[in-house]
Amino acid sequence: MTEFREQDLTGARLERVDLRGATFTQVSLNDVRMQAVDFTGAQVRGALFHESRMRGVELVDVEISGELKNVVVNGVDIAPLVDAELNRRMPERARMRPDDTDGFREAWAILERLWEGTVARARRFPEAALHRSIDDEWSFIQTLRHLNFAGAAWVGRMILGNPSPWHRLDLPWDEAPGWDGIPWDREARPSLDEVLTVRRERQAMVRHVMESLTDEQLASAVTRTEPGWPRMENFPFKDCLGIVLNEEWEHRLYAERDLTSLEKVN
Repeated sequence: MTEFREQDLTGARLERVDLRGATFTQVSLNDVRMQAVDFTGAQVRGALFHESRMRGVELVDVEISGELKNVVVNGVDIAPLVDAELNRRMPERARMRPDDTDGFREAWAILERLWEGTVARARRFPEAALHRSIDDEWSFIQTLRHLNFAGAAWVGRMILGNPSPWHRLDLPWDEAPGWDGIPWDREARPSLDEVLTVRRERQAMVRHVMESLTDEQLASAVTRTEPGWPRMENFPFKDCLGIVLNEEWEHRLYAERDLTSLEKVN
């Protein structure tokens, strides 16, 4: 097996090359040109397709999960259509994009209520199942650990100003570059109750910010330049909260999906 590590292949030309079963990790494919390429069975995770153009493609039995914006298929922007259908199926989803203080408080209350039901459902499984990965996704407990990380990052650090708000069980996203001083132990196997203890603290932190939220705060920006992550200058306060709402909403859907899968195998 040929391995390419830490190599600059800028401008390389690959023609009649067989890459079946190859693994690409942290590979830059910016501005590549692909023609007559077979992606059958390919799995793509954590990828950016900004400003990509696909012509003459066949999409059959394809599943896409991600953020859609200005996605034009055969001349039709499908993003608003998908958005409207998801809101029809889940009316509370539309409330996850609030514009005012009351809207943010309502959205957080909805999330806490929904997550309470999801956690109650998870408790019906043996704990070993909650550490099980479905289709290479995070386990249920890893999902909670990631949400603890997200709350610490965008509220604990960005909004409340704690330069290092982390718990040893916090879990960044898989494609994160890694930072000194930020925990990242994907293989840890804490108990559900251990993770939920941190979870309740982080939920209370976000709830407190929501309860005391003012119009002036929503219109303001925050800056954090200390070592670590996030490091942002003049980042909208409102967007910090919006990121947390989106993380909580989307990852609960993933968790419910995987719990359903676990029910079928248990």
